[in-house]
Amino acid sequence: MALHGWIILDKPVGLGSTQAVGAVKRALREAGEPRTKVGHGGTLDPLASGVLPIALGEATKLAGRMLDATKAYDFTIRFGEQTDTLDLEGKIVATSEVKPTLADIDAILPRFTGPIEQVPPAYSALKVEGERAYDLARAGKDVELEARRVTIHALSFRHSRESGDDEELADITLSATVSKGTYIRSLARDIALALGTVGHVTMLRRTKAGPFTLEQAISLDFLQDAAKARQLTRTVLPLEAGLDDIPALPVTPEQAQLLR
Repeated sequence: MALHGWIILDKPVGLGSTQAVGAVKRALREAGEPRTKVGHGGTLDPLASGVLPIALGEATKLAGRMLDATKAYDFTIRFGEQTDTLDLEGKIVATSEVKPTLADIDAILPRFTGPIEQVPPAYSALKVEGERAYDLARAGKDVELEARRVTIHALSFRHSRESGDDEELADITLSATVSKGTYIRSLARDIALALGTVGHVTMLRRTKAGPFTLEQAISLDFLQDAAKARQLTRTVLPLEAGLDDIPALPVTPEQAQLLR
C-alpha cells in the first residue's frame, strides 16, 4: 500500500530542495515501497539547512499550504561586506569598516518587527518578465524587483550576550519568525544598512515550517538506514500532521457524511 504523509528532513547544507525530493524517492525504492507522488513544502536554498517537509502521496495535495505557512529561522549576519547574492556564495560588492555593538543592534531590531517593506534579492527565483531573477542576475543584467510587504512576527538574539553591549561585533546570530514571501538574506542586508554598515548571511537554518519543527526532522543518513532496514514507515508522519496548526471542529458522524 502506498505511503501517505510527511517525511520531515533536516536538510544539510549543499543540497537543493529538488535533490532532497530525489533522495526520498530513492529511499522509497530501496525500501520496496510502491511508487507514490513526492513533493516538497517550500524551497530551501542549498546554502541553508534545516526543516524541509517532504510530502508523500495524498499529502502532496497539502504541500501548497506549506508555501503560505509561517516559518522560523536562525541566521548569522557578517558585518563589513555585502555580496551580490547576499550570502557566502556571491562576490563582494560593498565593504564598510563600521562594526555595530550589541546595543546598536538591540536598538534597531524593533524597526524590523511587524509589517515591513522588503526588496527581494536579485538572486531569487522570482520572475521578471517571465524569466527567473537569478538567471538574469547571473547573465550580468540589472535586476530591479519591487518592494513587497511581509511580516516579521518575532526577531531576537541567538548570540551569546557574554560580550559587552559596547563591544564591536564582526557578526551576530538572530532568530526570526516570518510570514510567507520573506527573504532572510534581504532582512540581513537591511539590518546591516540600518546599522550604518553592510553585511551578508553566513549561516541560515530553518527551525520551523508551518506545524513542523526540527524536533520532528530526520537526517538523510537516518532516512537511508530506515530504507535499507525496510522500516521507512517509522520515518513518516501522518497526513493530518500537516494540518496541526489549523483549528479543529468536532462534527457528528452525520455531519461528517454531509461534509464528505
